[in-house]
Amino acid sequence: MPEKLQLLAENCYTYRAGDSPVAIHVYLSEKLLAAFTETEALEQLYNASLLPGVVGPVIGMPDIHTGYGLPIGGVMAADYERGVVSAGAVGMDINCGVRLLTTRIPAAEIERAMLTKLLAAMARRVPAGVGRVSTVKELRQASLEAIAAGGAGYFIKEGFGRREDRERIEDGGCLPGADVAAVSKAARERADQLATIGGGNHFVEIGKVAAVLEEGLAGRFGLHKDHLYILIHTGSRGLGHQICTDYSNLMWANAERNGTRAPVKGLACAPIPSQDGQNYLKAMALAANYAFANRQLITHFVREAFVEVLKKPEEELGLDLLYDVAHNIAKKEKHGTRWLLVHRKGATRALPAGHGGNPRCYLATGHPAIIPGSMGTASYVVVGTGAIGKTFCSVNHGAGRVMSRKKARQEFSREDLLNQIGGVVVAARDINFLKDEAPLAYKDIDAVVATLVEAGLTRPVARLQPLGVLKGEGEEA
Repeated sequence: MPEKLQLLAENCYTYRAGDSPVAIHVYLSEKLLAAFTETEALEQLYNASLLPGVVGPVIGMPDIHTGYGLPIGGVMAADYERGVVSAGAVGMDINCGVRLLTTRIPAAEIERAMLTKLLAAMARRVPAGVGRVSTVKELRQASLEAIAAGGAGYFIKEGFGRREDRERIEDGGCLPGADVAAVSKAARERADQLATIGGGNHFVEIGKVAAVLEEGLAGRFGLHKDHLYILIHTGSRGLGHQICTDYSNLMWANAERNGTRAPVKGLACAPIPSQDGQNYLKAMALAANYAFANRQLITHFVREAFVEVLKKPEEELGLDLLYDVAHNIAKKEKHGTRWLLVHRKGATRALPAGHGGNPRCYLATGHPAIIPGSMGTASYVVVGTGAIGKTFCSVNHGAGRVMSRKKARQEFSREDLLNQIGGVVVAARDINFLKDEAPLAYKDIDAVVATLVEAGLTRPVARLQPLGVLKGEGEEA
């Protein structure tokens, strides 16, 4: 255990370094702690704690690993009146997020050949890989102004989804305040990737509900043992990446003028009320709405693929949206008596039962938080407990890497990858390019999820098992 980590509570450690003005908390189980080597990620949490107006604690989630500026699995809250916003603390792929569709399809009815057909039908509709653009010309030229104003709702009105989908998307699938004028020409030119999943850890996955861990909640969520589900994990693609790059450079260049010199460029920041701060939030909201729209369009095409291959109507198949959660985002939220800007980088919001920010359909339960594992390993659905306020209502967003992409490509052969994913069917242009996504390059998802469960912050609802996955190659985590 790094000597600067001191046990504070069940699976919660304080990190004491330098002259940090606020507390730093890291959530690790004994198993994760025994293998923990992410000292650079801890230093990144410390650097974040030094930014003006940051409110403690700065938090490292169980999936923490080194990122750009703030680590992946990092949560940083800043006072909304006197604090800062940092593009790097949000991340490159703004609103990289995940949504889960439930079905009425027993997994036993879908043999391997049928699964392969389903993945192929999805692949024809949803390009996968870095740089890939939409297969539909009209989507490559979609109105950014309409997306800024409506997010996912714009495309639902255009026929790409169901009216009830919108209530089951974080923030209704549309952050307020998005403004195309706050986005550079270079960023706008990269907004041709709707209905695509990119590369890195992004995917469309078909699997089965392997275990129901809380019967009552699972039933209310439509999660039934041994029925199929679909996970969709992607974000704002090149648009979000360019916005983060542009504003990180701008905030760094204007640091002296704004009085917000950060310890490292990856945490370049600006006062929230400043022109730079407000423009970034407008641009970030646009990218977030683009990502919500992206996942909505993919949902539409996934539904189309299932209807085509299984030759049954949607109503019979289910294909109902359970929820869509955002990662890599900054939001104005009230915690206690204070308004804060909560940066979640590789972290997921999990509002508990009774919280007014929940959609009406989840007010009594808390909304589902969806935690995908690595390719070939389990994923989870959890809900936050009444104690989740300790993390600003945040949970981990996935398993978290233990091996860099470069090292994984060097370490694993094609045969290693196939052995690690077992019988999972993979649809990809060339599986050799997916070695950096091998399951052993990631932490044990079961141990990661158990960390917050044991700490009393979450309750597990269901464990999901992948059967087939559509993946794109390229570095885009």
